[in-house]
Amino acid sequence: MSDRVAITVSSHIAHMTLTRANKMNALDPAMFEAICGAIDELSAMPDLRAVVVSGEGRGFCAGLDLSNFSGDSEPMDLMPRTHGFANVPQQIAWGWRTLPVPVIAAAHGVAIGGGLNIISGADIRMIHPETRCAVMEMRWGLVPDMAGYPLWRGNVRDDVLRKLVYTNAEFSGTEACELGFATETADDPLARAISLAEEIASKNPHAIRAAKRLSNALADSTDEALLLAESAEQTEIIGKPNQVEAVMSQMEGRPAAYPDNLRSSSQATIE
Repeated sequence: MSDRVAITVSSHIAHMTLTRANKMNALDPAMFEAICGAIDELSAMPDLRAVVVSGEGRGFCAGLDLSNFSGDSEPMDLMPRTHGFANVPQQIAWGWRTLPVPVIAAAHGVAIGGGLNIISGADIRMIHPETRCAVMEMRWGLVPDMAGYPLWRGNVRDDVLRKLVYTNAEFSGTEACELGFATETADDPLARAISLAEEIASKNPHAIRAAKRLSNALADSTDEALLLAESAEQTEIIGKPNQVEAVMSQMEGRPAAYPDNLRSSSQATIE
């Protein structure tokens, strides 16, 4: 779709790859545009069940390509909300959270600055234990502003996050898991991410989408709203053909067969 990202789709699983390998997939204006476009394209796929995000070459993403942001250029106006609640730089990370299906990131080599933000938007984050990670913005006299704060909330301990932001200290993929930035380490993060995506894609797709909506609401919904949302989501699932198929396939010891065109017409409202 561009010289910055590529999307392939197979068996209801999309794989979006950052393809600027010669620059360690560093983020330039074209990369921002391409990732936002990829998220829009994926959100319009009705039969999608899972997404894998990875980077070509020696690293996942090295953060901002500073050669494209000279002191002579006018700073981007960050205040307009171009993608729902987010602006363009925020959307490349936050947008993964807004997709209706689970997103699994696979990081290796480097996940620095904006790269760390991108994987933080995924539901699940696989990372090579030796991956170099950092909340890098303070090094350049900036604050993290690519949706990191709402994505790290609840995952990374408050005082630890403050230390890493204030100092831009580097940490490994192993430490990223310990700190809450990543889910698990793998010697081959992409293979592990694809395997997990295949497992997720084998489940009742309506239940998976409902579970993502509930998971997205955890951070800032009241107990009352979450209890009501659980009931609303379950009401739209229980006894429906896909849920019956999930039960029957288990009882009969066979893979479940769910139909295409899976976009649910029901969306439980959480306030």
